[in-house]
Amino acid sequence: MEGHIISARSTAEDFFPVCMAFHELLNKLPVTARSRDGPGIRIEDGTVIDTAYSGPILERVIAENTIIKTRPQSGAYSGIPVIVAPLRTRDGEAIGAIGVVDITGIFDLATLMEHQSEILKQVCGKDPCPLPEEAISSKR
Repeated sequence: MEGHIISARSTAEDFFPVCMAFHELLNKLPVTARSRDGPGIRIEDGTVIDTAYSGPILERVIAENTIIKTRPQSGAYSGIPVIVAPLRTRDGEAIGAIGVVDITGIFDLATLMEHQSEILKQVCGKDPCPLPEEAISSKR
């Protein structure tokens, strides 16, 4: 019987089936993973891009043993929102990490709502936008 074991010493080959499954489940969003003691895997567009991959956020997640949502300042996903979670033993020890590009991080709804009035003024030039006489209901 074939099997794969994820451990602190896992290789990119060990991560392949799990990461490819996540990649497919997430509509081919980029997926990365690595073990604590070795480099891992990077998958994009249905293809393994790197089998000796390590990113700064993967490393940080393993060291801090916590989920991190951020925009990395360096690496393959520099400036792109990512979310990375630790892979833990039953005792809670971080033995690896797996991450994906965080498409929800691209749209910061709270900030958008906070600046809505200013955005409308920039788009329309006036507030309220549209003006009552420009509203669709006034044109019917």
